[in-house]
Amino acid sequence: MTMVGTPQSTALMERTAEVSPTGAEPAVPAPRLPGAALVDRAVEVNQRIAPTLLRLALAVVFVWFGALKLVGSSPVYDLIAQTLPFIDADLSVPALGVVEIVLGLALAAGVLPRITLLVLCGHLAGTFLTFVTASELMWTSNPLELTADGEFVVKNLVLITAALVLIGWYSRRAEERRAA
Repeated sequence: MTMVGTPQSTALMERTAEVSPTGAEPAVPAPRLPGAALVDRAVEVNQRIAPTLLRLALAVVFVWFGALKLVGSSPVYDLIAQTLPFIDADLSVPALGVVEIVLGLALAAGVLPRITLLVLCGHLAGTFLTFVTASELMWTSNPLELTADGEFVVKNLVLITAALVLIGWYSRRAEERRAA
């Protein structure tokens, strides 16, 4: 479209704008995919219950593993004994079991969750001491290939990360309550 008597190159510069006076174009909703409402609802439910489920899952793991240590049925007795050779395993293993049960029960009850989760992270970080004091238990002859004990310890990275996610979630909730 050109203006009469105006060359085409300058006609575009003189053309009036075809946008609303506010500068914003009217919003046109994007077409929704089939099932989008179901996905939206699932996301809402997930946002509401996932942190609690994650906290309770950590609680179950800690109470369960702690109880095994306390009653003398833990498959990691020897691993702990070799990780902490300077402490009698008949003392250290049940003591760790008690700590894990207390942490698990505190998590289950939701008592001081951020502090409990920080202590839990510290406890789990301590398991990596095994790579220093009993490194022969962690790898096969190939330094990139972990033994079952090595895998057992390395999986704690996931548990630590879960605890850190929950610390962030509880911190955000505390900030929102203070702001309200």
